[in-house]
Amino acid sequence: MTGHIKDSRALNAMITAAAFVIIIAGMRAAEAILVQFLISAFIAIICAPPLFWMQRKGVPTILAILIIVLTIVVVGLLITTVVGTSLNDFSRDLPSYQSRLEGKTAELLEWLEEKGVGINKKGLLQAINPGSAMSFVAGLLSKFGKVLTNAFLILLTVIFILFEASGFSVKLHAALNNPESSLGGFEVFFKNINRYVALKTLTSIATGLAVGILLTVLGVDYPLLWGLLAFMLNFVPSIGSIIAAIPAVLLALIQLGSGSAAVAALGFLIINTVIGSIIEPKVMGRGLGLSTLVVFLSLVFWGWVLGPIGMLLSVPLTMTVKIALDSSEDTRWLAILLGSEAAAEKVLNAMTAAENPGLPAADHEGEK
Repeated sequence: MTGHIKDSRALNAMITAAAFVIIIAGMRAAEAILVQFLISAFIAIICAPPLFWMQRKGVPTILAILIIVLTIVVVGLLITTVVGTSLNDFSRDLPSYQSRLEGKTAELLEWLEEKGVGINKKGLLQAINPGSAMSFVAGLLSKFGKVLTNAFLILLTVIFILFEASGFSVKLHAALNNPESSLGGFEVFFKNINRYVALKTLTSIATGLAVGILLTVLGVDYPLLWGLLAFMLNFVPSIGSIIAAIPAVLLALIQLGSGSAAVAALGFLIINTVIGSIIEPKVMGRGLGLSTLVVFLSLVFWGWVLGPIGMLLSVPLTMTVKIALDSSEDTRWLAILLGSEAAAEKVLNAMTAAENPGLPAADHEGEK
């Protein structure tokens, strides 16, 4: 009997693994369509809270969606007009920037050789090419721009998602036998997703504005472009801020010298420390955090599946999986494993407090 149970579990594990491989292969094959749908869903999630707020205020659904769509169009046109020109100019000047950066690198290596530091200059330049960072960013922004060329399809999908979201709860109430108990998990899940995406978007906008202002004051070329990059990569905690800072700091080095590059690097450090380490944990709570290893692995995995846009959406997608796992008692342990150490400590403290309700909070911390 025990042998049959073990064989059944092994078979179930194999079927689950095979299904996972088939799903991932299908996602890679459908990358072009899937990326557009994910961007549409991401925009719709951001727009859902204003839609529901206007509905509560008595604004008709059609009028509320029309207001949101007009706002999206205006913002999209501003981004396309302002950033599109900068992206074209940057792509045109990229070879010049790369050659100047390689010259700066060669000068640094020669200076180190003069100081007696033994370096294989040719091998090091082949292994580490600073210009590749500029090429990577240009490719990332170009890919994002190509996706936005299908803006009409994305906008149309957003409209349909918003219409569906406005009446989704009514459909679920009509479809489920016991809607009150069944809808509890759905409501918690969507509420957490909306809260995470909305707050993360606000902090990302603040990061992008701060970076754009900093680089404008310093006189670095294309500050709006680097502000947009900082906004997008702020959705990837820790790693994203580093990736966003590298091309801007390198450009400051090429244009203005080492002093301005150091100021730019310090500015990026201050901005990301204040927003990422102080403001975000206070407004979002540490319980929504992901471990650094999971962030890195999700960046690699979603980038492999969906390309550069998958890298930008890697953390929101992984956070969606984590929140979904956290919504069920059976899978909550997986959500804890995906989360940060601070989130796990919070769970331990809550368990200790439940087991010892008479102890003060300080004693719970001591028992941890």
